[in-house]
Amino acid sequence: MRRSAFSLLFLAILISVSAQSTKKTLGWDDIESWRRITETVMSPDGNFIAWKSEPWKGDTRVKVYDKKGVEKGSWECATSIQFTWDSRWMFFTIKPSAETVRQNKIMKTKREDLPGDTLAMWSVAGGLEKIPSIRSYRLPAKWSGWVAWQAEPAKASPAGNNSDKLPAKRESASNGYTLNIKNLVSGKIHVLPFVTDYQFAEEKPLALFVSTGDDKEFAPGLYLFDAVKEEVRLLKGGKGTYRQVSLNKSASSVAFLFNGNESDKLGNEFALFHGKLDGEVTQLLDKSSLAQSDGWIISEGGRLSFSDSGNRLFFATAPANRQRDTVRLDEDWPNVDIWHWNEGTLHTQQVVNRNRDARRSYQAVYNFSSGNVVQLATPSVPGITLINSGDSDIALAVTNEPYQVESMWDSTPGRNDVYLMNITDGKTELLKKGFRGRMQPSQGGKYLLWFTAADSSWYSINLSDKKEQRITNPSLILAADETNDVPNPPGSYSIAGWLKDDQAVLVYDRYDIWKVDPSGSTAPVRITTNGREKSIVYRVMRLDRDQEFFSPSEKLFLSGHNDITRGEGYYALSLNRPGVPAVLMSGDYRLGTPQKARNAGTVVFSMETFKTFPDLHVTDTEFRKPVRISDVNPQQKDFIWGSAEVVSWSSLDGFQVDGLLFRPENFDPAKKYPMIVNFYDKSSQGLHNYKNPELHRSTIDYHYYTSNGYLVFNPDIHYRDGYPGESAYNCIMPGVTALIATGFVDPARIGAQGHSWGGYQVAYMATRTGLFAAIESGAPVVNMFSAYGGIRWETGLNRAFQYEHQQSRIGLSIWESPLRYLENSPLFTMDKVTTPILIMANDQDGHVPWYQGIEYFIALRRLGKPAWMLNYTGEPHWPQKPQNKKDFQIRMAQFFDHFLKGTPMPLWMKEGIPAVDKEFELGYGFR
Repeated sequence: MRRSAFSLLFLAILISVSAQSTKKTLGWDDIESWRRITETVMSPDGNFIAWKSEPWKGDTRVKVYDKKGVEKGSWECATSIQFTWDSRWMFFTIKPSAETVRQNKIMKTKREDLPGDTLAMWSVAGGLEKIPSIRSYRLPAKWSGWVAWQAEPAKASPAGNNSDKLPAKRESASNGYTLNIKNLVSGKIHVLPFVTDYQFAEEKPLALFVSTGDDKEFAPGLYLFDAVKEEVRLLKGGKGTYRQVSLNKSASSVAFLFNGNESDKLGNEFALFHGKLDGEVTQLLDKSSLAQSDGWIISEGGRLSFSDSGNRLFFATAPANRQRDTVRLDEDWPNVDIWHWNEGTLHTQQVVNRNRDARRSYQAVYNFSSGNVVQLATPSVPGITLINSGDSDIALAVTNEPYQVESMWDSTPGRNDVYLMNITDGKTELLKKGFRGRMQPSQGGKYLLWFTAADSSWYSINLSDKKEQRITNPSLILAADETNDVPNPPGSYSIAGWLKDDQAVLVYDRYDIWKVDPSGSTAPVRITTNGREKSIVYRVMRLDRDQEFFSPSEKLFLSGHNDITRGEGYYALSLNRPGVPAVLMSGDYRLGTPQKARNAGTVVFSMETFKTFPDLHVTDTEFRKPVRISDVNPQQKDFIWGSAEVVSWSSLDGFQVDGLLFRPENFDPAKKYPMIVNFYDKSSQGLHNYKNPELHRSTIDYHYYTSNGYLVFNPDIHYRDGYPGESAYNCIMPGVTALIATGFVDPARIGAQGHSWGGYQVAYMATRTGLFAAIESGAPVVNMFSAYGGIRWETGLNRAFQYEHQQSRIGLSIWESPLRYLENSPLFTMDKVTTPILIMANDQDGHVPWYQGIEYFIALRRLGKPAWMLNYTGEPHWPQKPQNKKDFQIRMAQFFDHFLKGTPMPLWMKEGIPAVDKEFELGYGFR
């Protein structure tokens, strides 16, 4: 009997309703258990893929699959995955379970009695070996057959039992710990005592380690372990402190710092040592050898490194470490900060950076060919960029010292003086004065490259003749950010990299990739010829992680994001054959950055939509027949989920605005839904983002709210300089009214939520409209006058720059345009607020001074407006501790549920929580 189309449709609806009726709403405990993938590691031969999934609360899990998608192993509480270079072994660490840690905290177990980590060694041929109580482990990067580890020392027996047998020397951080180096083929383990530092050479079969000696046969010093001969050889003996042990690229020479003066507690007596691994190691220089020997030392805080050729050794110097006169007591020393109006760096920045600045070091070089030392960086010119991995005779030297005061309000890119420095003799040549931009050397060291915002063009300098060329022009390449909406010149879309021997540089515009001649001799070539026409943003993917440059005929792998559909794809294109890139795969989804095996064509990538978790897939470099190898959150099918769609409307300024609307899975257009408007800047290109359920620190969880019957609206905002608050209002409110007009949004049950910049914008809109039934405003600025002169305490920076040139978008100072600061400050029109407000402002906020939240709350309190403020004491711009994030989410949901769904007002809202009760009451309940 033939069924009618209506009967079939009715049956389908019944099945759908029945399936949905068995699904659950998403709760906070469910979110805590939601997993995400936090490690993905492939064996170098591409035959095995291991990944770690991690819940927000609970135990991690490591799984390993072969490239055909067959699971080979699974381990709980595992992390830190590594494969050996020959792909025969996989190593990982197993940590104590979360419940074990919790119970030990409850029992107040001493730190030394807490359970330790276990090192696991899994053979791809089968079998698992475990080593308990691991402190650290290391594998060679590009050779195999060995592993090294250090374990926690065995606990000594109580005195009176066998204390007479205890060794005179104990393992500790200062004395070192036993180092075990194991041959994975023979199983032989070499045990080395009291090791404070160890490392494998990157490509040669050897290791270096430092031992403090066992006070018996094994002398203190720096040692070489030869993994071929399985022999240990002393490179340099002697008690003292060894730092910065470094090998040259060919692993034939070693350099390190050594301080043999045990009475030097400040670290002022380091000497630089160097030698061949098959020869003698000798002192190269000490502080008396420095050009500025008066009061300067060789610093242990800098980086010690060879040039690629090994012909130069770069090290660090610094003014000698100081100690205050020990005969003066702390109580005799005044504790005062002195702010000077014309000191280069604002004093608050100096305070924040004091420890870093006290350890600041300055790069120097030892030239082996001449035996001379050249000081490269100085306090007045601290920025040094080496060229051609340090083998060029020229380096780039940069300083902003003359412009530090103006950097308080002058935004990126700030001004700098740029020099060329000859690193064989230290002579400098001024290249650019007051330069705005960032110069970068070419991969081969022949050119300097930079973007100039003033004319939206790329420039180069040929280092051989110092000839400067303008190599792009906006009449051909629109290299400046076309979407820039801050009162500052637009930056560039950056570059993809260089061709071999600096033949060309690959430059991005908004959509396409251009091959540009750095000499300016030939015209630029657009190698992707349909990006702008199809609104596809093409970008180069480097599948070879060690790749330094592109070959002229190389096959490029590209990612592509379609600005219209929001879909993404992987593409391929021959560099020497410009055209339309070949589609490898594309669709209505978001793609992750693919990862390729080091020595094979196996590729792993993720694919996601709003409804689909970004599980891992394995394929080849043609992206043929991908196989899914993870199913991280199978429980998602048990919950009411949601959907995402793009919506568009016209702003009050008369242009099209896009946004995202998120609906519950069981959405019924005949019903009227409560809706939360959540926004920051622009988000609509993220249509296919999964949005992993999370106890967020600052924003609503979209899945929680759609699962619990809310609509969520996420509008884009387009800004006009000088009118950030009005811009937000003009974009958002027509979008809200357009959704109300659809009939499925309840106009009496609309809330808004934003944090930081979003927190400011919702605070502003509350003074312009009574449409919202409830607003949560996190870390908001409400008074742009006091905020302008305020400090970002996390960095010590004055906030003026962001108002004049960046996110706050005023564009002028408070003296140039006081009315703009007044009309954009919600504080001064707070009497117009009719919406209940929940504020979050934390007392250690380093971005937005928390007194902004206090001004907000006090104004509302003074005016008799319903308001609550959450201060997570000791927390920064947003709560970081898991318990605080969960508390914030619970309270925010209760706040919205009360005003948008009519649920009872919880006690913390109804009566508050007195300070004396906060350790005993949470106030989540009702009465």
